[in-house]
Formats: sequence, structure tokens, C-alpha cells
Amino acid sequence: MTGTSTTLVEGIDVPAVSAWLTATVDGVQAPFTFELIAGGRSNLTYRVTDAGDRSLALRRPPVSHVLPTAHDMKREHTVISALGATDVPVPETFGLCTDESVNGAPFYVMDFVEGLILRDEAAAAHLDQATRRRSGESLVDTLALLHDVDVEAVGLDQFGRHQGYIERQLKRWHGQFTQSVVDGTPGPAIIDRVHDLLAAQVPEQQGVGIVHGDYRLDNTVIGDDGTVQAILDWEICTLGDPLADLGLLLVYWTEPDDPEASLLGVGPTRLPGFSSRAELEARYASLSDRDLSAIPYYKAFGFWKLACILQGVYARYAGGAAAGDRSNVDMFPHQVGRLGERALAEVESL
Repeated sequence: MTGTSTTLVEGIDVPAVSAWLTATVDGVQAPFTFELIAGGRSNLTYRVTDAGDRSLALRRPPVSHVLPTAHDMKREHTVISALGATDVPVPETFGLCTDESVNGAPFYVMDFVEGLILRDEAAAAHLDQATRRRSGESLVDTLALLHDVDVEAVGLDQFGRHQGYIERQLKRWHGQFTQSVVDGTPGPAIIDRVHDLLAAQVPEQQGVGIVHGDYRLDNTVIGDDGTVQAILDWEICTLGDPLADLGLLLVYWTEPDDPEASLLGVGPTRLPGFSSRAELEARYASLSDRDLSAIPYYKAFGFWKLACILQGVYARYAGGAAAGDRSNVDMFPHQVGRLGERALAEVESL
């Protein structure tokens, strides 16, 4: 195809996607280059650069072993597009392709937001302590802003069921966990035990909000001033109980002496300057009228859900799924078990 790069890129039909981009996105210029961005273990994100050095981001599902109901590009595109009319920082969307003849799976394209992805200590080490603190505070402020969005006003009132969020999530993730069998071996039985304990004591849901589902520091783009420029990775977003987001954020937010720092593989918040979990929770409480007394439950649910997700990721890779971050895959079974143990400890302390 004239004017189009034909370099092979895993997960991208370069000629067909290039033609779609040219026909769909105003102002782009072929040829395009496609670069798989490292770090993703689920939906794949590519940086697309056109002949004029304009950058876009393209999202598509994994290239194989996609679980039912997961990796829904239309849902991601819908929620990001709706939030574009609010003060919640999200990339601008440019188009959704549901014609699988183009690239073998649906995909969508959005603006590439420049900034920092603070995945580990090395990424955060060059920030001064004041900027680190602002990044944590901005993360909480942005989460509270997301949870305050009027879902009906932005056209998302039919985006998901409003009530029974935790019950639905328990059913969904436990179902996917049981499907994620590796070489005939199911995941650790502790995950089933924690599921039953969580199901027996679900807190009353306080209203309905947009639940990101995987809200953490490295799922945002941070500006040089420490403020959140964009929330990324909306693949499991739905409507429901916003406190699930806060609980999961606190699970991911490791402190200097936490054993979870190595378990979760994310440790930038151990550096001096970052707020403590208690400070983050207090800041959210100051911005919300929700009762946070049940946060320990939501932390237990967060550990458990991560175990279910990681088991699914491991099953995909063990089954030969290609593309994405393949690092430390051999450690996944141990991590699933340890996450289950942390979830059990949390839920038994309630």
C-alpha cells in the first residue's frame, strides 16, 4: 500500500489499520509507525506515530485466550468519550473500529497523552519529594472527582447495573478464576475460601458511581507538576460501588516496610515524599460524604480480585498468548497464592 509502513507488528495489520486511520482520524498523515508499549498484561496499547510526528494511542484486546466479557473495546471507548465532557482527565477519543476484518479484533484510537507513568521506583526517583506528594494527592482528588460524576448527566446511566456491584464482581471474577486452569490444574483453593467469606458479609452499597476497576498510580499519566493528566486502562470499568476503587488503590499503595511491595511488583510509593495510605484515605474522606468504615472489606476484596486476575493472565500466557509484558510469568502461581493469603488475613480481621 503506497504511503503505508508494512513493517510487521504483532497484533496490528499495518496496511489495514493504516487505511482505517487515514479514513477515520482527521488530519493524520501516512505512513504510520506502531510501537507496542511495554507494561501491559491484558489489553494491548500501541503508540501510533504519523508522518507529521503526531502521536495517537491504539488499544486492542490480547491476541489470544480472551476470556468472556473481558477486553471490551466498545465499553472502554464509551466511558472515555462520555467523560470527555467532564473535569475528569481522560484522553480525547478519535474513533472505534468494531469491524474485525480490519485487524482481527475491535480497537479504538485516542490521543496520546504525554507525561510520566510511575510504574516503579526508578520512574519516580527523579521527582522531588514535593512532586511525589502532589502526585498521590492528585490521584485521590481525581478519584473523588470520578466518583462524583452524575452518570445520568453524562449518558452512562445504562452503562451497567446500579446496585449489587460487589455481588456481581464476586460472581464474575470467581467464574473467570475457575475457568483459568493451567495444564489441567485449577488455581489455589484459598481463592475459593476467600470468595465464600467475602460473599457472606458484603457491605451495603452507598449510592452508585463510575468504578474504574483498576485504579492505581501507574494507570494514570502524571505531569511534571505531579498532577494527573489522564486516567488510563478502563477495560473493567462499570457502574457500582465506588469504594471498591479506593480499597484497591490502598492495596496497591505500598509503604516502605510493606511485604506487598515485592508481591505486587509496584513500589514507587515507598520513596520519601509519597503520602501514607492513612493520609490518602483521610484525603478521600475529606472530599466525599461516603462512610469509609468498611474499607478493610474493600481491601480484602481488592487482594482477592487481583489474585483472580493474575490467575487469568497466567493461564493466557501458559496457553501461548502472545504480545504484552512477559516478565516474571513464572512467579505468577506463587503471587496468586500470596494474594489469596493477604485477602484471607484482611477478611478474617473484619
